[in-house]
Amino acid sequence: MTVHARVDGGAQPGLTRGYVETLGLVERLHRLLLDVIKDEFERLGLVEISAVQALLLFNIGENEVSAGELKTRGYYQGSNVSYNLKKLVEAGYMHHERCESDRRSVRVRLTGRGRDVHDAVAALFRRHAEALQARGVIGFESGAEVNAILRRVERFWTDQIRYIY
Repeated sequence: MTVHARVDGGAQPGLTRGYVETLGLVERLHRLLLDVIKDEFERLGLVEISAVQALLLFNIGENEVSAGELKTRGYYQGSNVSYNLKKLVEAGYMHHERCESDRRSVRVRLTGRGRDVHDAVAALFRRHAEALQARGVIGFESGAEVNAILRRVERFWTDQIRYIY
């Protein structure tokens, strides 16, 4: 879904236009992030794994989680989490085992191969953070400010889903 910048009327059309522009930027940044990861993995010769799967492995890291927890913890935003988990297990990037207390639930954790992917993504992000700061694109203070704003938007959207007012 692409956010389009058509805004009709309203008391503060400039505010609404700015909000819609922000939505479009967030959406494009996420797609670009996946393209950046894909390009890095092509350079590394890791073409059997998708950028979405690599990002999923990065976000899981050292944790052991259930499929349901992936969404609630914010590690994964998508409807095909089961598909990606199955593919990652089949390819040897993740271990999975049934939960002792609830046999319907499956817990997953990274294998050595999965940790290698995690480390490759972490190295890419580290290089990017250093380059962004070195080039004056964004520094620690401005990055912290952007993150604080985005956390407030996240909280607002979460409240919109949970509470209708």
